[in-house]
Amino acid sequence: MKEITYSPSYTIVITYECFNYCTYCNFRVNSKLDSWSRIRKINFLLEKIQNKSISEILILSGEIHPQSPVRKIWLQDIYHLCRLALSMNFLPHINVGLLTYTEMKILKTVSISMGLMIEQLTPILLNTVHYSAPSKIPYLRLQHLSWAGKLQVPFTTGVLLDIGEKEENSWDTFKEIALIHQKWNHIQEIILQPYSSNIRQKSNISISNQYQLVKLISKARNILPVSIKLQLPPNLIQDSNYLLRCLKAGIQDFGGISPKDEINPSYFHLSKEKLSKILKYGKWKLRVRLPIYPNYDKYLSQSLQTVVNFWQRNKRLD
Repeated sequence: MKEITYSPSYTIVITYECFNYCTYCNFRVNSKLDSWSRIRKINFLLEKIQNKSISEILILSGEIHPQSPVRKIWLQDIYHLCRLALSMNFLPHINVGLLTYTEMKILKTVSISMGLMIEQLTPILLNTVHYSAPSKIPYLRLQHLSWAGKLQVPFTTGVLLDIGEKEENSWDTFKEIALIHQKWNHIQEIILQPYSSNIRQKSNISISNQYQLVKLISKARNILPVSIKLQLPPNLIQDSNYLLRCLKAGIQDFGGISPKDEINPSYFHLSKEKLSKILKYGKWKLRVRLPIYPNYDKYLSQSLQTVVNFWQRNKRLD
């Protein structure tokens, strides 16, 4: 039986504040510093989810301007939250937007893996959906990806679909990601994320759009190195037959599955039992994984490897 993996996770949002104004965003809200997640408030929450087979703590944040007077505090919050998670034997995965090389080097010491969506590299989107999103300039996203490679950070990136790009723009984005990975060998997986409106549609996605996504998955698998896993958020695919076609085309992983999808809050994840039942029809088996793949353990410090080894030795991964 073929396997599809996922990481049982819980998401902590540092802040929903963001200096980008992407026209499609379901995440960003205006907020104040005093509404940011604080370490004291999170400690009790993490205690509640211990011993529930949740290995990954996804630390998520809107992007804080590089020159913001609160950026130092923001970075300290991320760092201390990672340390708290590690002290409780959780595995922190960081996705907080663009970081400087120095910031990434600091956070590498307290995180298992990191992520950043490339989205799309075509500059035409800077005149449309990214008109007021300074950090979405393509070379800045690629620079972040390259720095992660230089620092040997196990990394997740992704492509956002249906935001105004042409088909060939996605191919070009895959090729650029592949080139960086071939140099540094650090990209664990690429998320293929269809744009989903915050107002959940009652009708299923059109047959035409289904065909386009399946075609894109097959094309991505042909472009990208086999060492990079293809990931698709299953909650964004409402039709079970459509989901199975995506797996057949080359999807290998469902990513982190948590009680709430903070990026697409209107789209709820199915329970493990319901998802397994769907997969059974296509002769697929759902399997748990950690937020770091075994071949990237060597990129971690000895102290971080110790926490990973705890899960490998003492927790069931099936």
